[in-house]
Amino acid sequence: MRPKSNSISGSCLCGEVEFLFSLPIKWCANCHCTRCQRSHGAGFVTWVGINKNQFFLKKGNTLLNWVSSSKKSKYGFCSKCGSSILFKSTKWEGEIHITLANLHPPHNLKPQAHAYFDTHVEWLNFNDGLKRIDDPNK
Repeated sequence: MRPKSNSISGSCLCGEVEFLFSLPIKWCANCHCTRCQRSHGAGFVTWVGINKNQFFLKKGNTLLNWVSSSKKSKYGFCSKCGSSILFKSTKWEGEIHITLANLHPPHNLKPQAHAYFDTHVEWLNFNDGLKRIDDPNK
């Protein structure tokens, strides 16, 4: 299935795995579960949920690998650069979840909720007084 013109593209860090998906999305949320924290090395991961039939892998089929994170769930990542890009689970049959950070602009997708907030990391606080450093490459 090729997505309609109303679509969003994305890729892994090295660009060897590229994808498209057609709109609309089902949801966008920050996931604070411990599996996401450990698989991404971050306090939370922002996911976009769509129906599987809206997703189209443009290139990198041989580089896209899946690893089980539980009996029901798998993460999809690029075997060349290690970017974790996708998630699927029998818990949400018929859906595929895509990391918001791997989408190419422009898009106006923003998180609508915090999922699994009961397992959020205690050290994440946006009003913590830490110095904010801008990207020196911009």
